[in-house]
Order: sequence, then C-alpha cells, then structure tokens
Amino acid sequence: MSDKPRTAGRVLLLGGGNMGGAMARGWAEQGSAGAIHVVDPQPGEALRASIEAGRLTHSTAVPDERFDVVVLAVKPQTMATALPPVRAAVGPQTIVISVAAGTTTKTIADHLGDGVAIVRAMPNTPALIGRGITGCFAGENVSQQVRDLAESLLSACGPVVWVAKEADIDVVTAVSGSGPAYVFLLAETLAAAGEAAGLTPELAMTLARHTVAGAGELMVRSEDAPAVLRRNVTSPNGTTQAALDVLMGEGGLAPLMRRAVEAAKRRAAELSEG
Repeated sequence: MSDKPRTAGRVLLLGGGNMGGAMARGWAEQGSAGAIHVVDPQPGEALRASIEAGRLTHSTAVPDERFDVVVLAVKPQTMATALPPVRAAVGPQTIVISVAAGTTTKTIADHLGDGVAIVRAMPNTPALIGRGITGCFAGENVSQQVRDLAESLLSACGPVVWVAKEADIDVVTAVSGSGPAYVFLLAETLAAAGEAAGLTPELAMTLARHTVAGAGELMVRSEDAPAVLRRNVTSPNGTTQAALDVLMGEGGLAPLMRRAVEAAKRRAAELSEG
C-alpha cells in the first residue's frame, strides 16, 4: 500500500440511528466523506431529512456493491444477523469501522474475512452536537494510512484518542461511552437536591443544567486539571468546602464512581464474550 493519504470515498453506513446520524451529519458538514449510503429500515429523523433532500442515498438492505468504508452502527444485539450481508460490500481495500459496544474485531473478521482492516470505535452521545469524544482500537490489519483515515472520519464528531489493547475499549466504554449518563444523573440529583432545599423544580433544574454544562465547557477550555479548577472554586471553610467534605468523604463520590465504572467495564466484557 502506498504512503499517499487515502480519502474516504464511498461510505456505507449500516444503522441510521442517533450515533450513525451524528456521524453522517458530521461527514456531510466537513466534506470528509464522499457519497454516503445508509442502510436502515427506519433511519432517524435527522437522516430522513438528508435522505429526502438527496444528500444521502438509502436502502433497507445492503446493496450488492463494494464500498471504500463500511461503518457498523447497529446495536450489538443485532450484529450477528447484520454482519453476513455486509460481506458483499467489503473488498480488499475496504476499511471497516465498528461503533458497536462489545463486538470484537475477531467477531467482525469471522463474518467479513481475516484480511479486513477493522477499527473499533466508541463515540459518545455528545457527538450529536459535534462535542463527543471517540476512543479507538486499530486491528492487526490496520496500517497508519487506514488509521489516519478512520481518525479523519471520526473526528467529525469531536476528538479521537487511541488505545493499544482491544480490552481497553471496554474501559473507554465505561468512562466516556457511558459517561454522559453519569453526568445527566449528576444534573438530575443536583436539581432534586435544590428542590428539596426549597427551590421550585423549574429553577432547580435550570440551575443544575447550566452549572453542569458551564463547568464542563470550562474544563474543556482550561489548561488546568479538574482538581485545580475544583480548588479554585473552594474557599477554606466556605460553602463549597462544606459540600465537598460530604462528596469527598468516606463512601463519597470517588469510591462510588470507581464501582460504577468497574460495573460498566465488566458488562462490556461480558458483551464481548457473547
């Protein structure tokens, strides 16, 4: 294979739900892919608009033709039935990118062929607004050229990071893949606490939403570590310190989060084992 950078060319997107739709919108906006064909009996609302406008093509079954890139964006539970028809779309130079949790490169290769270049990726739901982050693992047939192309495509939804071991994708899933749900729960519980302390439900939720969103944006924009930002907000013997004494005490947030991430990692591994 030459060292000349590859372009995405024709892309087959198997699965047009939220994540598939987010990726397709990002590619279209950035011009990082060529023609995009979506296979899904019921594509999501955002993709339906693009299909109706003629920006994407669509079918309910995999076409009997080859594509440059195949993106697997179906639910892990459906992969066993979704993969066999995809083999007709995979040629010697096709790149396969899977965003299905718990589906290993071996499982994909068993269906599509041992020589296929496979990248496992774990994006998260902020990809819907271009603010996601994606953790990736490159299979044994993935060259630097293929890796660069996969990163170019996936970065349409936010930053891309790579792990050296496939098992680490389970940890990525537990931290960032499932992580938005943890943050949403934080906002829920913060609002509920505000309501319990006397605020109206609407005001408590507004304060919680904007506090979580603003703090997250500050973390992204700041060069300081979260621990430094936390200390900057915390006056000695002040109100924040009183709250942190509870959250950082024995049995507080840190050990609870470790147990939560471990549970998610364990479940991801179970899915990988079938």
